[in-house]
Amino acid sequence: MTAETVVFLGDSTTQAGDWAAWFPDLTTLNLGIGGSTTDEVLGRLESVVALDPDEIVLLIGTNDLGMRRNVESLVRNIQSILVDLRRDLPGSRMLVQSIMPRGREFADRIREANIHLRQFSATVHAQFLDLWPAMALDDGELNPAFSDDRLHLNDAGYEAWLSELRPALVRLRDLPPMTSPIRAIMIDDYSRPAPQA
Repeated sequence: MTAETVVFLGDSTTQAGDWAAWFPDLTTLNLGIGGSTTDEVLGRLESVVALDPDEIVLLIGTNDLGMRRNVESLVRNIQSILVDLRRDLPGSRMLVQSIMPRGREFADRIREANIHLRQFSATVHAQFLDLWPAMALDDGELNPAFSDDRLHLNDAGYEAWLSELRPALVRLRDLPPMTSPIRAIMIDDYSRPAPQA
C-alpha cells in the first residue's frame, strides 16, 4: 500500500516545517512559501491541483493581517481557496487550521477571522483545527515560550503545534474521501453576524 500524499500549504510557518521527518509514514509535499498572503496562495492553486494529493493541510492568513488587510477580505480569499480546491480536488480531504495567534494587537481580528473560517470549513467538507487554545495566552497573544518575535515559531512552538496537528491528521485520514464533487457552493455572506462562541 502506497503512502498517502499530503500537501502542506501556507507561508513561512509551513515552509520551515520538517514535514518528512515529522510524518515519515506519509509522502509530504511542502508548499509553504515565506511571506505568502492569501492572494499568493490563490495564485498557486494550480500547482496543488496538479499534485492530486490525498490530503491538503492549509495554514494561511497572518501575513494578510500584517499588511493591514481587513478581516472580510482575508476571509473571502480563504473561502475562495477552499471552494476552488474542493471543486478541482473533490476526493481530497482538507484540514483548515485557524490563523495562529501573534502579537496581542492582532488578537481581535484573528479571533473574528477564525470564527468565520470554522463556520465555512464545513460547507466544503473540510475539517477545522483550532490552534488558539494550545498557542495563545488569555489576552490573545502568541505564548512567548513558542516564539522569539511573536510571529515565527521556535522549536517549542513547533512541538506545541504538532501536538495538535498530529491527532487532527489521524482524524482526517480516518474520514472516507469524497466520491463526488459538490455541485454548488455559495460563499458565506460575511455581513451576516456570526453566532457567538
